[in-house]
Formats: sequence, structure tokens, C-alpha cells
Amino acid sequence: MSKHFELIEQMEKENSLPSGSANVHTSFAQDGHHDGARQRRWANDESLRLVQQVFLSQSQTGPRVVVFAGVEHGNGCSQICASVAETLARTSLRPVCLVEANFRSPSLPEMFGTTNHYGLTEALLSPGPITSFAKQVSQNNLWLLSSGTLASDAPSLLSGEQLRNRVNELRLNFDFVIIDAPPLTQYSDAVVLGQLSDGLVLVIEAESTRREAALAVVSNIRSVKVPVLAAVLNKRKFPIPSGIYDKL
Repeated sequence: MSKHFELIEQMEKENSLPSGSANVHTSFAQDGHHDGARQRRWANDESLRLVQQVFLSQSQTGPRVVVFAGVEHGNGCSQICASVAETLARTSLRPVCLVEANFRSPSLPEMFGTTNHYGLTEALLSPGPITSFAKQVSQNNLWLLSSGTLASDAPSLLSGEQLRNRVNELRLNFDFVIIDAPPLTQYSDAVVLGQLSDGLVLVIEAESTRREAALAVVSNIRSVKVPVLAAVLNKRKFPIPSGIYDKL
């Protein structure tokens, strides 16, 4: 058993995670045996499993506004958010909005081939319906609310009452809202957003995330009563020969 499975199991035993939470491996490092098509297939399969476990397993009582946050920078949170949002929109056939709440290093607009201007920053500073700040991307029922104009004081906007109002608007206009937040060990943004959401999905990077850091951030999240819905183990390596992998 890897130290990362041990980490997740320890977090469950300490009630830091719900028992049987979605310990999903959304991608794995290229090891020379697996080509891009196989990696994409694996990522798509794991995104679907996460969507089913977190969003679609509880029908109308399930979470609708969910924050995704990595323990540390570079855990792959934004890529997971994009994949999950696309899968959720395709699977549920219901309106989904993906929100870029990482003002410091936004990456979602580039992933979807669109611009970052006129997004969350403007929505928190200007009047108008929330839908006027979102861009339709990828498929008919998927929208992206980018971070918008970047400024040194943009993160401070997340502490205002207008954020609560805009999240409520998102609930009214979309069936599902996925929020990409900055890393938990560096900023408090994910915790603030988590208090306005239905829960948080924690992203842990295999062979990188430190046990102490993960346990500390989960304890902090729990202390402010933000539910941890799942732990995603990202970039796990599978040293399986190509011939065997093809038969799985």
C-alpha cells in the first residue's frame, strides 16, 4: 500500500474524510508504456466515477455547488476541475458552470481556448446578471466564469457580501457549479468559498503531497464546518506493462 492510500485511510479513520469517500485517481504519470490516448481514457473514466459519486448519486439532495482545492500548488486541481465539469455537463445534460476563483494563477481559460477578461472580478464589482459574465464553452450546457481582470487586490473581493450574492445567483441559474480554488496551504480562499458551497473536494498529488500538510488543511476545513466530499489522488503512477494494461 502506498503512503498516499495510507494518508487517505488515516484521514478517514480520524473522521477527516467521510467513510468510503471518493478516493479517485484522476491521472497518472507517463511511464513509457501508456500513450496519450490511454491516459485520456483513464482520466475520462475517473472523472466519470467522481461525477457519479459526488454529484449524481444522491439525486436532488446531492451537492450542487462544490469547491475543488489542492493541498499545495501544482497538485493538478484546475485540470481535474475542467475534466469533471465537462463530464458532468455531458452526463447530466443539465447546465453546469465552472468558476475560476484562482486570481493568482488562472489557467482554465487557456484550457478552453477562451479569454480571461470580463469574469468573476467584474461580477463582484459591477451590476448585471451573473450569466452576462460567463462564457459558453465546449458544449451547449457548459459555461466558464473566468477570474476576469487580474489585479493585486482581486483576492480581497472574496471576503465581501457580493460574493455570497453571486454564489446564490449561480445556484439559481445553473444546476451544478464547480469552483476552482487556490491551494489550501497557501491561501484561505478555498475555505471562504467552501463556506458558501455544499462541500469541498480535496486534491492530493501522489509522491508529492505531505501527510502533515493534508491532515492540517482538512482539520482546518472541518473546524469551520465545510464538508469534505472526496479526496482525489492525482498523478498516481501505475507501473503496469502495456500488454497487461490493455486487458484491464
